[in-house]
Amino acid sequence: LNYIFNSFLKSHKTSNKSACDDGAGDVLAIDRVSTEMSLAVRKDVPPSAVTRPICGIMGTIRLVAGMYLIVITKKRKVGDLLGHAVWKATDFDIISYKKTVLHLTDAQMQDNKAFLSMINSVLNADGFYFATDYDLAHTLQRLAHTSHEFHEMTLLERADQRFVWNGHLLREFIAQPELHKFVFPVVHGFIAMKSCCINGKIFDWNIISRRSCFRAGVRYYVRGIDSEGHAANFVETEQIVQYNGAKASFVQTRGSIPFYWSQRPNLKYKPKTQISKSINHLDGFQRHFDSQIITYGKQVILNLVNQKGSEKPLEQAFAKMVNRLGNGMIKYVAFDFHKECSRMRWHRLQILVDMVAEMQNEFGYFLVDSDGTVQLQQDGTFRSNCMDCLDRTNVIQSLLARRSLQSQLERMGVLHVGQRIEEQADFEKIYKNAWADNANACAKQYAGTGALKTDFTRTGRRTQWGLLMDGWNSMIRYYKNNFSDGFRQDSIDLFLGNYAVEEADMNTPLHEPKDWKFLTLPIIMVVAFSMCIICLLMAGDTWTETLAYVLFWGSASAVTAGVILFNGRDFVDAPKLVQKEKMD
Repeated sequence: LNYIFNSFLKSHKTSNKSACDDGAGDVLAIDRVSTEMSLAVRKDVPPSAVTRPICGIMGTIRLVAGMYLIVITKKRKVGDLLGHAVWKATDFDIISYKKTVLHLTDAQMQDNKAFLSMINSVLNADGFYFATDYDLAHTLQRLAHTSHEFHEMTLLERADQRFVWNGHLLREFIAQPELHKFVFPVVHGFIAMKSCCINGKIFDWNIISRRSCFRAGVRYYVRGIDSEGHAANFVETEQIVQYNGAKASFVQTRGSIPFYWSQRPNLKYKPKTQISKSINHLDGFQRHFDSQIITYGKQVILNLVNQKGSEKPLEQAFAKMVNRLGNGMIKYVAFDFHKECSRMRWHRLQILVDMVAEMQNEFGYFLVDSDGTVQLQQDGTFRSNCMDCLDRTNVIQSLLARRSLQSQLERMGVLHVGQRIEEQADFEKIYKNAWADNANACAKQYAGTGALKTDFTRTGRRTQWGLLMDGWNSMIRYYKNNFSDGFRQDSIDLFLGNYAVEEADMNTPLHEPKDWKFLTLPIIMVVAFSMCIICLLMAGDTWTETLAYVLFWGSASAVTAGVILFNGRDFVDAPKLVQKEKMD
């Protein structure tokens, strides 16, 4: 046994032990040569063995150099959910089974280094959470409707696979049930847990946003749905309240417009959207909503995209498909967010809230009293979307969640009759900041920057500073979406198992040659623009001579820039690992 790890948890039924518990007797043994994993006992560990504490195992992955073990080395407690500690993983380590990479060629070493960089890129993306004795992947309502057999299963077996981001990494463990106690599912997204007080009554208020690992990716390279009906950037957001033994939950979802469309980056600020003409949209569309109805019940679609300009065809196609499907469990509401709120008229968002108030009352929310008796069920969800399902979507979700929270706190006796949440200044500040933090987390994970419009979420009004920050974030998004998102998409595909590396692979897609235009045209443009500036600063003998030089070099610079923009897709950082048709 060449590689041995202490069991950090005796079993998932242990309620008061953290993921770094040293008191367990079992050990997980990994043979560094055969890569086999087995259960051993503490006495098998040599006294001279070097030890180090870890907080959990993310899983294993095969790269060019061989197998690697990914472990959590640091964690931070977020809070307690129903008496169970919830942790945020803050640091990781990737440990090679092999002690050397000298068996690789120089090219293979470079590929292995690139793949390690990709794995680190995903791990360093903020937002990985876990619990050692609670199922974070399920909502309170789903957990309340489970069987005794379900609770006898390990966390790994019973987790909702949509939200288990280390599912691919744990495939070796899944095949060996006796090793399940060494690992746990890790969710990706955002969790906030706050202890709050209104009218002298202390209650716990939580937000849990779970990002789906199906059709996961970055902003412009993953849009729409796949053939299984999985939507890009799908996030389930649950708001939980606990008071005096009672608990309530309100669930909303967001996800890309669920048919086949793309918006590939091409150096333009807002690339043109393309709706596929060769695929039957209704099949995937129906699969998506069939699964949503099975999981959540009735669906109210809140489509927040513009109803004119480049977003108009998407809104029209969405409405048309809902009508063609003819499912009475689905209602469609279109609300042109930008038009309604133009010229800082943010109070007009109340129009949408009032429009769907009756539907929200009909859906209700999940409520369990202090005796553990289910009092209310949530019978449907709002499925919100804009183009990215980030900025506009988060604003609307925070408003709907507040309306549900108002009813929950009244029913629990925290709010008096006639009191409004908006009047509770201390709690309102906590509430708005948490939802703004949720927006930022989801935006960074999908678009690469913090969210836009968070000044409204935090303060309830739009500010000039907020507009400036939105402009700055938009510029950063433009750069990342065009020049670094291909690498980010490859990183996610590798991490989730959408691309598998073969050990000692000699022909990885990382060496795809660049077209001659990629290097030649930018150099020509920079030289021409520089010469234009030099001619302006160092005037010739006559103004006509200077003008001729400036016009020549200026025209060369402009023409080259035009050619680059025309061939924009050749100059952006595109994914290399997954075939293009899978991304469209």
